[in-house]
Amino acid sequence: MVTVERLRPVEQGARQLAPDLARGIMLALIAVANSAIYLYGRPYGIRQHIIEHGWPDRVASAVSMTVVDARAYPMFAALFGYGMVQIWNRRRDDAEGRRVLRRRSWWLLAFGAVHATLLFSGDVLGVYGLVGLVLVRLLGVRDRTLLVLAACWLVAVALASALVFSTPEGTAQRSYFWSFAVEDPLTALALRPLEWVTGPLGMLGVGTAALVGVWAGRGALLSSPDRLRRAALWGPLIGAAGGLPVGLIAAGVLAVHDPVVVMALNAVHVVTGIAGGLGYAALIGVLADRIGRRPGRRIGQRLGPVVTALAACGQRSLTCYLLQSVGFVALLSPYAGGLGGRLGSAATVALALLTWAGIVVVAEVMRRAGARGPAEVLMRRLVYPRR
Repeated sequence: MVTVERLRPVEQGARQLAPDLARGIMLALIAVANSAIYLYGRPYGIRQHIIEHGWPDRVASAVSMTVVDARAYPMFAALFGYGMVQIWNRRRDDAEGRRVLRRRSWWLLAFGAVHATLLFSGDVLGVYGLVGLVLVRLLGVRDRTLLVLAACWLVAVALASALVFSTPEGTAQRSYFWSFAVEDPLTALALRPLEWVTGPLGMLGVGTAALVGVWAGRGALLSSPDRLRRAALWGPLIGAAGGLPVGLIAAGVLAVHDPVVVMALNAVHVVTGIAGGLGYAALIGVLADRIGRRPGRRIGQRLGPVVTALAACGQRSLTCYLLQSVGFVALLSPYAGGLGGRLGSAATVALALLTWAGIVVVAEVMRRAGARGPAEVLMRRLVYPRR
């Protein structure tokens, strides 16, 4: 009788630097994007960002909307699709790989439900779980089919973005994510599941990004930086160009009152954000290759500890993502620290980056202690059957 070895998680020594480094840096962008949702008690402008008046806050709002908003989650979605291919490539000739990927997707959906209900209704783990269930069925299709599907899905992304974010300027009440402005914790707890269920309508772009990530994973593009140089240049440029109009509106520099124009700008903002997120992943892949190939150079020696800590954060991205939510609820929510009702955009960005930096330090302490993230440990036990 032939014994078939079970598919096991990737061990520490077999991990690639580029995906882990990208996840670690990506969490900084997610921190900035998520923290802005917690601001309340003031009129809301485009894409439900508060209307700012001081120049530091207006500049911070403009920069955040131009290079972060709707750009962080597509980047991680691409890495998610890329990672699925890595798992699939290890056992593509039997059903074990598909079973592992399905279990992983279902458990991501469960993690997302708990995270959204208890902490943050803008959770994206559940969306990735749904996308993962779809991708399992598409892992065997041709590259061209993947790219055609990714391009066709952009139509749905543009339409949904135009409709979901077409709220009028200067509204006193939120049009979605109501729980973030509710002072009663029990009322907020009751609202969050509803917000989580409807949330995917505003994050449809992760589907296109994940499909492109699967395509990139088949060619191991993050390990082939020469093939990423154009994407690393043009992706962020397209993302910034498409996000700039919305950024200028958020900063009060540009005034647009025509609802049709607002809908069009929102559609462009989200669609180009996918290009921006993919470009960020490509750019980090190029940088990771340079760091790996030139460890003896002075810049490599100086950045070595920083890169190691960021990669440690990326290896524990699930734990670090959840820790961010814990920190933001404690500091910003109206029924806890209440800073979301007092801080402006500039101070909130600084708080988000400080929170992320503190979590990176925690991840590095875990790495030095030889400990995995607790969320990763739990996920591995649930997804990979024991011998």
